[in-house]
Amino acid sequence: MLSTLLHGRWRARTAACSYRLFYIFITIGLLGMSADVLAHAVAEGDKGYIQEITGIKLVAFMYLGAKHMVTGYDHLLFLLGVIFFLYRMQHIAIYVSLFALGHSTTMLLGVYFDVGINSYLIDAVIGLSVVYKALDNIGAYQRWFGFQPNTKAATLIFGFFHGFGLSTKIIEYDISSDGLIPNLLAFNVGVEIGQLIALAMILIAMSFWRKTDGFFRHAYTANVAMMGAGFLLIGYQLTGYFVT
Repeated sequence: MLSTLLHGRWRARTAACSYRLFYIFITIGLLGMSADVLAHAVAEGDKGYIQEITGIKLVAFMYLGAKHMVTGYDHLLFLLGVIFFLYRMQHIAIYVSLFALGHSTTMLLGVYFDVGINSYLIDAVIGLSVVYKALDNIGAYQRWFGFQPNTKAATLIFGFFHGFGLSTKIIEYDISSDGLIPNLLAFNVGVEIGQLIALAMILIAMSFWRKTDGFFRHAYTANVAMMGAGFLLIGYQLTGYFVT
C-alpha cells in the first residue's frame, strides 16, 4: 500500500515537472524571440568564425550545426508539434526523417546555388509552420474544413522552408568557397546530431507526461500555447520586414 502510494506521488510529481518543462521551453522561446528577431541568427562569435574560416574544418562545422539545432527554438517547437501525439518509435522516426530530409535538402542546395530568400519572410513561414502543426494537433482542420491534410507531406514541405531559413543565413555570412561542400555536409551532420539530442530530451519529458491522466486534459492548452508562440514569431518577422 505504501509503495503504491509513493509510486503514485512520484508519477504525479514527474508529470507535473514534465508539464512545467513544456511551458518553460515555450517561455524560453518567447524570450529568445524578444532578444533576437531573427530566429536563425548565428551568435556573433560563431558569425565571425564562419566569415573568416577557410579550408575544410569538419569538426568545427559539425559543432556549429549541432549548436544551431539545439538552440533553434523555432525548429524545436515545430518538432515538438510533430511528435506531440506520436507514440511508436517507428512513426516518430518516419516524421523526423521527413523533416530532416526537407531541411537538409534546401539548406545544401540553397547555399550551393546561392538561393537567397528574405530572412524575415522565411522565418515568418517557419513561425507559420508552428501554428499549422498546433492547429493540426487540436483537430482544427477536420472541424473547419471536414478533412485531414496529409501530415507527412506537410512535415516534408515545412522542412524545406526550415532549410531555406538556414541557407539564407549562411549565404548572408558569405563563407569561403574553399572547402564549402565538405563544410556544409559537416554542418548538416551536426544539425542532425543536434536534432537527435533535442528529440531525446523532448521524448523523455513527454514520456513522463503521457503516463498521467492529465496529459489529454492539458494537451489542448499546450498546443494553444505553442500556437501563440508561432503567431508571436510571425509577428516579429513581419514587423522586421516592414520596418527595415
